[in-house]
Amino acid sequence: MALKILVVEDEVKVARFLRRGLETEGYVVDTAPDGPSGERKARSESFDLIILDVLLPRKNGFEILKDLRADGVVTPVLLLTARSTTEDIVGGLDLGADDYLTKPFSFEVLLARVRSLLRRSKTRTELRVGDLQLDTVSHKALRGDRSIDLTAREYSLLEYLMRHAGKMVSRLDLAREVWGYDFDPGTNIVDVYVNHVRKKIDAGYPSKLLHTERGKGYILEDRNGTA
Repeated sequence: MALKILVVEDEVKVARFLRRGLETEGYVVDTAPDGPSGERKARSESFDLIILDVLLPRKNGFEILKDLRADGVVTPVLLLTARSTTEDIVGGLDLGADDYLTKPFSFEVLLARVRSLLRRSKTRTELRVGDLQLDTVSHKALRGDRSIDLTAREYSLLEYLMRHAGKMVSRLDLAREVWGYDFDPGTNIVDVYVNHVRKKIDAGYPSKLLHTERGKGYILEDRNGTA
């Protein structure tokens, strides 16, 4: 399945240039022209990478990044900035950016940064949402100090949800990514397995992590805001 990238950029020519170039490379690209619309998409849809301009109308990239990270959204973020001072760059990285690129830039350099970030995100060995931890090498899951036993399919489901923590994931997303294209969407197997995983990671805890949004899908996030 093609990787999805969100480009939040108010300059129409730059956004069009990035979209055209990234789509030529095989990525699925969505765009947003201002801060609030970009943040809404980052929260409500599933992306593998966010390219985020700093100087945006209505809400700047630093503010968006700070709020996304505070709410547990872990999608890799590449900041685009016209300000190349050390203070600005360090500030963005401290807020949770994974990399930055100073304008003007060549598309080849941007593409290299994109590939690097996507490789890095796919090779992270420990995922965390609240007090839930998942080791992607040993396939061991912990909530607090309690070990969680998962079947192979439950592990795949939980890993996908944790890699997209804080974002709405539809039944179709899970069907495609966990079961593959030969999955029959007419069955309720996704709901059955989500319920299995929910019982294993949430049973006995006052703070629930796996939430259902009726008619939309599922979202894994710590709504109490603990790290």
